[in-house]
Amino acid sequence: MKIAVIEDDINLRKALEISLKDYEEFEVELFKGPKDALKKLDESFDLIVTDINMPQMDGLEFLTQLGGKYEAIVITANASVNNAIKAIRLGVKDFLTKPFEIEDLVEAIKKSKKIQEVTSKKLPKSQKSEKRDGFIASSPALEEAKSKALKVAPTQASVMLLGASGVGKEVFANFIHKNSPRASSPFVAINMAAIPEHLLESELFGYEKGAFTDASQAKKGLFEEADGGSIFLDEIGDMPLNLQAKLLRALQEREITRLGSAKPIKIDVRVICATNVQIQEKIANKEFREDLFFRLNTMPIAIPPLRERREEILPLAQWKLDEVCKQYDFPVKTFSSCAQKALMEYAWPGNIRELLSVIERAGILSEGQEVKEEDLCLQVRNEVFFGQKEGARVENLEKELIVEILAETDGDLQRASEMLGMSLEVLKSKKARYGI
Repeated sequence: MKIAVIEDDINLRKALEISLKDYEEFEVELFKGPKDALKKLDESFDLIVTDINMPQMDGLEFLTQLGGKYEAIVITANASVNNAIKAIRLGVKDFLTKPFEIEDLVEAIKKSKKIQEVTSKKLPKSQKSEKRDGFIASSPALEEAKSKALKVAPTQASVMLLGASGVGKEVFANFIHKNSPRASSPFVAINMAAIPEHLLESELFGYEKGAFTDASQAKKGLFEEADGGSIFLDEIGDMPLNLQAKLLRALQEREITRLGSAKPIKIDVRVICATNVQIQEKIANKEFREDLFFRLNTMPIAIPPLRERREEILPLAQWKLDEVCKQYDFPVKTFSSCAQKALMEYAWPGNIRELLSVIERAGILSEGQEVKEEDLCLQVRNEVFFGQKEGARVENLEKELIVEILAETDGDLQRASEMLGMSLEVLKSKKARYGI
């Protein structure tokens, strides 16, 4: 197994080099920073082990540039929920906090190796479980958001989906599209945060032959691909300011212009966008155009986080476990009572995306026909995310988050509810319960 270790601390880098030499099954190459690694990484590497806080380039930015090509383990001395959520979005499954024992890193590497061995085998076709309207399970909080989505779906109004990372915003966007008159036309999705800034314009609007060095032929952009249907712009808050004017013009004039061309192309596209960032703060800092925000925010829909939809946790977990067993031809597996309790008590800062990732990993690594609590590794995640070995209580985390958001919004309950991804009624209820 070929492993790239990116660590700027020379002492730790040397210690890792010496310690990992004892494991003949590992071929390790060490780099002092992400920029050095980017020059040499190729398809021969199986795993990335990287620090987060480094002077050359942030470790999460480094993983973003890698585009999910490699399994990754994150090591850091400054763990935070925010960084952990970003790492989950990038597909990171394992986290270690400094200082750590070399045995912990070796165990994480071996788990990654086992998963790669299983997933690289030729697999039978997965028979997807039935989904109801694209949703596996439901809850009162989810039904409220779905009701709003169904009301706006038949219209041409732009929709802004608000909610934390991983709550299922793309599922909602597809749900709106499927319940609209455009259902038989294309649904095209793009994550603004996942595309390098210098490529984003050509991805959205296309280009003509010769528009730049590698443009050997003309290419349609995603707006053209979505003509007659819907386009989903995820993480719209991360869209570069210089492209926002071009997007606004496309929405107002209903036309786009490819790179390298002066000829406008008419388009008929319904725009659905999503964000987990504080757009109002970005507007105040001149990082997001207010006129574009008003154009996109015709119908805002807040999607509650998983901690507000706990009725969905076990059905979602079992659905994913069934999918894993079918995909890899495992015997049917279930969760032990202790595993179920751990799933229900965990805070799920990465929401549904994190839940599905945890279950897939546990389904592959668990022995026998029962997934046990230790297979989930939620205790480790609590230590990394919250720095509490006994696990962070959901109520305390929630109270702290509500206090923080209320302070940022100067007590504006409507704005706070949108940023938190919960209804105004739920926010008022929690505010009273926590004595805020």
